[in-house]
Amino acid sequence: MSNRIAKRILGGLMLTIVAFSGAGVGAGTGAALAAGGGDAAMHETARQHWSWGGMFGRFDKAQLQRGFQVYKEVCSACHGLKRVYFRNLAEPGGPGFPIERVKALAKTYEVDDGPNDEGDMFKRPGLLSDTIVPPFPNDNAARSANGGALPPDLSLITRARDVHTDVPFYMVPWNFLRNVLTGYQEGGADYTYALLVQYHETPPKGVTVAEGMYYNATFPGNQIAMPPPLSKEDPFKYQDGSGTIEKNAADVTAFLAWAANPELEQRKKMGLMVMIYMLIMTILLYLAKRRIWAKVEH
Repeated sequence: MSNRIAKRILGGLMLTIVAFSGAGVGAGTGAALAAGGGDAAMHETARQHWSWGGMFGRFDKAQLQRGFQVYKEVCSACHGLKRVYFRNLAEPGGPGFPIERVKALAKTYEVDDGPNDEGDMFKRPGLLSDTIVPPFPNDNAARSANGGALPPDLSLITRARDVHTDVPFYMVPWNFLRNVLTGYQEGGADYTYALLVQYHETPPKGVTVAEGMYYNATFPGNQIAMPPPLSKEDPFKYQDGSGTIEKNAADVTAFLAWAANPELEQRKKMGLMVMIYMLIMTILLYLAKRRIWAKVEH
């Protein structure tokens, strides 16, 4: 029996050594790749530093406000945010715009409502209780205006997209454990940022781009119907006059990450409280166990 236990312990130690030795390999090849791209999507989607990353991360309110500006001026011409309400723009944990400013913004939109007393539909100015009005009345209108392609709604885009790590199969458990311990959940944001900045006017040698398509090193298959929304030569300028394609992409990605997970800060606070509670309970149970069994003779 002792030999069997010793063999099991030795086997566990060997597995541990293999896992941690493989961590060095994973560190060298641990860049995230766009999922689903196969051999064509070879661009490495590096992990970005996001303010809300990790267990204690929080959204940067100023960045969210800049990101909403980029969305409104650049992205909203084709993409909607049907799961985001105007009032959310003024709530804690989000962009935190002044409520009066958000009310004024909502009034600039026309919202379908009704029926009225005569049974007719009508239009009215937007209210805080309305969702952000989409650019097209329905999917068919959106397809017609975009050459048959349907621009996706961006409410959950950073949760609907993700990246995977191109490492050997035996490193998958290690990467999973690392992501759990570091609280990594920004794969969709990393992918979205990379997609926005990885347009190239000239594709690599030997790559042919179909008519009406654009080359993107991150998008699976590397050909995308969406024209480059952001420009390196003419980026979106903020009120202070600053602005680069990288900053535009990071800001709008942060805003979309908040739109997809507006309760993130509240959830992290609750999780921290639960962990502290469990730690205190563990200590109390251990002390109780020591006291109860202290006088028991072995």
